[in-house]
Formats: sequence, C-alpha cells, structure tokens
Amino acid sequence: MIDNKFPGKDITSEDLKTKFPLCAKKNSNHKSIVNVGGVRIGDKKNVIIFAGPNMVESYSLMSSVAKKMLKNKLIFLRGGAFKPLTFPYRSKKYCETREEGLEFLKYVRKKYNCKVISEIMESKFLNKVDESIDIIQIGARNMQNYPFLVDVAKTKKPIMLKRHYGASLRDLLGAAEYILHAGNKKLILCERGITAPHTHSSTSRYLLDLTAVVALKELTHLPIISDPSHACFNSKWVHDLSLASLAAGSDGIMLEIHPDPKNAKVDNLQTINYRQFDKLIKELKKIAKVMK
Repeated sequence: MIDNKFPGKDITSEDLKTKFPLCAKKNSNHKSIVNVGGVRIGDKKNVIIFAGPNMVESYSLMSSVAKKMLKNKLIFLRGGAFKPLTFPYRSKKYCETREEGLEFLKYVRKKYNCKVISEIMESKFLNKVDESIDIIQIGARNMQNYPFLVDVAKTKKPIMLKRHYGASLRDLLGAAEYILHAGNKKLILCERGITAPHTHSSTSRYLLDLTAVVALKELTHLPIISDPSHACFNSKWVHDLSLASLAAGSDGIMLEIHPDPKNAKVDNLQTINYRQFDKLIKELKKIAKVMK
C-alpha cells in the first residue's frame, strides 16, 4: 500500500518508483521513440518542427501553410479547429471552424501528404479524427482532466500533452502517467510556458521554462517539445527562444506561422510570417548541425 504524504512540487525518488513508474527514466539510455507514420519523434537524429496557424481558418490558408512546410522539407502541420479561450465571448472576426476545420485538415493532410497535429477538447469529437489528425494535442487547460486523458489514450493515436502554465513537473508527469497507464505509450510532452512574476515586460504572457526541458530529460524517457510561440506572446522573441529550446535539448519545436500574421484570427501577436519562418528554419539547422 502506498501512503499519501504531504504534497509538494518537487519530485522525489519515491515518486519515480510509486507515483509515475511508467514515465520515469530507468537509466541514461532509456529513451522512448514515438513513431508517427515513419517519422521518429524523440530520435536524436531528428529535430521535429510542428508549424501552422493557431486556428484552422480556411482551406486556402491551410493549403498555403502546407506548401510552405513542404518547401522547407517539413511535414508536421499544426492548427486548431477547436480553440479554448479564457472568456466565452467572440468577436465578429473570430469564430471556431470546429468540425468544418477538421475537414480542412483532412483535405490538406491527404492532398499534401503531411502529418497533422491538432487539439481536441471533448471526448465526443474523438471519433471524428481518424482521417484528419495524426497526433492529438491535449491543451494546457485539459492537462488534469483525467477522464478525458484516458478517453484520448484509448484512441491509440499519438498524443502531445501540454503542461499547464501553473503546473509543476510533478503534476505534468502525474497526468502523463494516466495516459501511459491507460495503455497508450505514444506520448509526447510539451513545455509551453509558465506563469511567474514578470520583471521584464508586462506584455509577455508566460515565461518559457527551459529548465523544465533539461529536468524532464533527466526524469523521463518521453520526448519533449518546446512551444516558444505560446510562451512569449511576442513574434520578435520566437526566433531566439526557438534556438535556445533546441540548444537546451528539445526533441522538437512548435511554432505559430501565418502568411499575414496581422490578420490572423487568433493570437496574431505571437505568430511569425513566412519570411521569419524560413530564416528560423535555416538557423535551427545550423544549431542542429553543431549539436550533431
């Protein structure tokens, strides 16, 4: 029998044995690879880039982004058909594409032979993702929605679990354990920024926790992705934070891109344009080469 002890945010050796034994790294060589259609995420030979608009706005937008991805020899397209926002109110400019958005993703996935990652927020939509999504993203707000985590795990699809901005690594690994315990080993973790007292800019939404990337590499065998776009809320900072993420050991990076960020329907302040994206990919390749 496991005794409950006073909860804390630090991860103890007992936690690794009893709280999340499935997540815990057994030795220095223990590393899981998530295979998505032949692409190995977590393999040191690959740095995975997930890129696309925050919201799936239209066929034409997703086709444009897919072409840009392929031109850079990248295949993972991101985009949200379902968007959790802090408040229930929507402007005339903003509207979720929802099931229609899944059809947009299905179209570009088939036409351009790309892989798609997108967030699902409710179990009732899980039966609609087989032909439109390759990796199901579980957003920060659902990180500790345990029944939902189990439902997503049962799809047997690869999963990306994003850390909540107020969650400790202990919380994150506890949530990951639910997915692994439900029988789905195709799990990727994502650091997307945490809340903390801001001392440098009142407009930065979160702080990208690169310490978490390093710590998770020590604690767990699961692949770790960094999402600098969501963390910084400032398109000018995405470039440098992406390079830092790769240098810190991230297995991949998630980026928000759009051909016309000023007119993106969601999160336009943190979204980079195609020119910035092309430049960033070139710089990331240089860092990757140095790191072999």
